[in-house]
Amino acid sequence: MSDGTGTRLLRRLARAGRVLGLLAAAIAAPVVADTTLPRSVRLALNTASIPEASYAAVVMTLDGQTMLSRNAEVAMNPASVMKLVTTFAAFETLGPAYTWRTEVHTTGPVLAGRLQGNLVIRGGGDPRLSLEDFWMLLRDVRARGVRDIDGDVILDRSWFAEPDIDPGAFDGRPTRPYNAGPDALLVNFRSVRLTFAPDPEGKAVRVLMEPPLPGINVISRLTLENNLPCDGWPEDPAVDLPNRTLTFEGRYPLACGEQTKSFVLLPPADYAAALFDHLWRNLGGTLRGSVKTGSLDPGAKLLTGLDSAPLAEIVRDINKNSNNVMTRHLFLTLGRSGGAATLDGARTAVTQSLKRAGIDAPELVMENGAGLSRIERVSAGTLARLLAAAAVLPTGPEFIASMPIAAVDGTARRWFRNTPVAGRAHLKTGYLENVRAVAGYVHGVDGRTLVVVSIVNHPGARNAVGVQEALVQWAFENTASARCCHGMQRANRKGQSSGPVVRP
Repeated sequence: MSDGTGTRLLRRLARAGRVLGLLAAAIAAPVVADTTLPRSVRLALNTASIPEASYAAVVMTLDGQTMLSRNAEVAMNPASVMKLVTTFAAFETLGPAYTWRTEVHTTGPVLAGRLQGNLVIRGGGDPRLSLEDFWMLLRDVRARGVRDIDGDVILDRSWFAEPDIDPGAFDGRPTRPYNAGPDALLVNFRSVRLTFAPDPEGKAVRVLMEPPLPGINVISRLTLENNLPCDGWPEDPAVDLPNRTLTFEGRYPLACGEQTKSFVLLPPADYAAALFDHLWRNLGGTLRGSVKTGSLDPGAKLLTGLDSAPLAEIVRDINKNSNNVMTRHLFLTLGRSGGAATLDGARTAVTQSLKRAGIDAPELVMENGAGLSRIERVSAGTLARLLAAAAVLPTGPEFIASMPIAAVDGTARRWFRNTPVAGRAHLKTGYLENVRAVAGYVHGVDGRTLVVVSIVNHPGARNAVGVQEALVQWAFENTASARCCHGMQRANRKGQSSGPVVRP
């Protein structure tokens, strides 16, 4: 061994010794959890008339040492914060590069532009199959020589085994896109976008639909008002689901200009059929048969396909924008093991992913994985341990980056504006009737990071945003107390080990 090599080895051993020393110090002098809530949090709870029994909070270092804990192991409804559980499991089970595939097959030969058989479109559960993606897929079918279809178009939706859900079951608003259920061939979130275009000359408001699907009726009885401020507009129509009709009435302020809003009226198979018919004819194609639901013939031949965006990009859309439909798709995808995906399989997959990370969550209840549920439950402690574990895994940077940044983007863009916390916290928010929740990472100015979880389950939860803000602010101001993790994070930045990885 040369003198230079020996010197480098000694330096590495010394650095490793310092890291091990930091770990030993952390274990020997752990941060003691404080069960007394900070004064600012207690004041916010009192202001919102919320008892401490209805509140759970955890502040934790990245190596799992608890700085503050209150009702940490109580099962609570986390609303959309549950998406963190689903997306964590997806990263660990599927990996950040996972994609979904939509395929087109034929059951006969193509001669002189004519398909002598059926065209089968097989859905693969793509959570974000857009209108443009579907158009490109059909355009590719045309480019491969298919112009006329002698048979039928078969929509194979069997990749998911679960039946269609009742979109009005959750809150009685079946036309809202967030209530759309998962479907293996879900296109454009099954929605139509309505543009409200004021016409001053005609003193009316035109409502334009995109895509212009047959079978959907939109009636505008809006009156245009010149002298009203734009403090709202009639965006909630009268809904006639049997006749698939939306009727808008009331006064529309000219000051609002053009506005857009999306609605869902057609069942999944009907929507895909109507959209195919509209786009196929616009592409110059013809169809002799009909569009109907079915399954892929084993003898069918693959014609073309379309891969989705990778899972890391999908997860970013889910967590940044709290997209319920995409989360339902992701959750069901976890339940696919050989056969069609099931909810029971998804729940098992999530539990297994948590166990691999060393997290036992006996209180966990998952209905759809999106948090759009009255029965889903998880504890603040489980969420905190999940966030701490996720941060040190190889997929940790992707997971953290998927969450909204305070005062910057996503559902946290209005949080902590013009404060020192702005831009220094990754926070997933959740809100339902009787539920307010936030969970994520708070980054101190000196590089320290803390995990923060705050959940309110109480009829006064709608007034509890100040409670969440108070805990995040307290964590930000106390990152300097996380002495155990500062050295570990500094070692990480220098390329050194930060101690044992939670998942083997």
